[in-house]
Amino acid sequence: MTNKKTPRILVIAGSDSGGGAGIQADIKTITMLGGHAMTAITAITAQNTLGVSAVHPVPTEMVLAQIDAVVGDIGVDAIKLGMIGSAFTAEQVALRLEGIDVPIVFDPVMIATSGAALADDATIAAFGRLMDRATLTTPNLPELKRLTGDDDPIAGALSLVSRHRCAVLVKGGHEEGDALADALIEEDNLTSWQGQRIDTTSTHGTGCTLASAIAFHLGCGESLARAVERARLFVRMALHEAPGLGHGPGPLGQQGVRLDCGAGPRLNQVTVTGKDYAEMTAFYRALGLRQIVDAPENHYARFESVGGATFSIQIDPEEVISESTAVYFECDDLDQRVERLARAGTAFEHGPRDQPWMWREARLRDPAGNTVFLYKGGEARRYPPWRLIESVAPAATAE
Repeated sequence: MTNKKTPRILVIAGSDSGGGAGIQADIKTITMLGGHAMTAITAITAQNTLGVSAVHPVPTEMVLAQIDAVVGDIGVDAIKLGMIGSAFTAEQVALRLEGIDVPIVFDPVMIATSGAALADDATIAAFGRLMDRATLTTPNLPELKRLTGDDDPIAGALSLVSRHRCAVLVKGGHEEGDALADALIEEDNLTSWQGQRIDTTSTHGTGCTLASAIAFHLGCGESLARAVERARLFVRMALHEAPGLGHGPGPLGQQGVRLDCGAGPRLNQVTVTGKDYAEMTAFYRALGLRQIVDAPENHYARFESVGGATFSIQIDPEEVISESTAVYFECDDLDQRVERLARAGTAFEHGPRDQPWMWREARLRDPAGNTVFLYKGGEARRYPPWRLIESVAPAATAE
């Protein structure tokens, strides 16, 4: 067991049957960041990357019952609001949130990426009640203009901050050009971020993903600016990892963002020294690593493993290779992989062996003499029978 508190994030939003946006994107985001996602579903939609073909709002009393059920038992550290479903639901949710004192991120969903309307005029008019309760509102540029009627996004955001006393994140994704800028406008501060547009059509669910990631980090106790900064990184990595599904704007790849974001130090990069660039790169490619940097002129190469961890080599013919350190690559197909590599000419010091520490290992050396293990630890890697026992922190409850 662990004494690390898991952030509990409640998402009040609609369901996307295509899995690109809505509740599905929210759950994937919160889960990949390490939180516990809870839901109050406000609407069921039939949609895919090409559009929304049907919307069925969930009755307001059922939305409220979902909120009460999870908050009353599990508790909550932050809330994300997305598609609301109806004006009455918006008003009743706003009333219910008055008794829950946690950060709230409101993504005022009005139109799907495909262009389908997801909120009518009455519902949009009721959004003010939710912004009154929100810590942060995250409209895209068309949504910001619809909420304020102002062509100037900064002026429009300032008016929302003044009227509702919530911060506003002005998102620049709908701007033209490759340069993007986002601005966090608070009552007494303005923070901006610049970046380059990522060349992808898989942008369905970016707003949901960003808002959920911000809510997660606020639930961890981060400052608002820091939460936005870390959430932006998650979204950008998910855009890079997009799987390219569907015939229209596709979903993000939240499932591919593992070691790029998170609290505390993360072991995601190891470098070893080699003597011959071509031999070293060929060796690690043969093991199954994917080379992502090829810089022989700089005597450097980098590889990526499943899960996102990177491994690199630097070339120095004069370096003395130490035997005191070993690099381990876990393989679920250990025996089959070792047999395949051996048949292809890779020399092993010993083949797969069961070890007293409950791992199965095969040992070899790279061309420079660095010790390398291919192994299968499974559950015993992180949870061996002799793992140190830690106390469990009591779960906090929302007042």
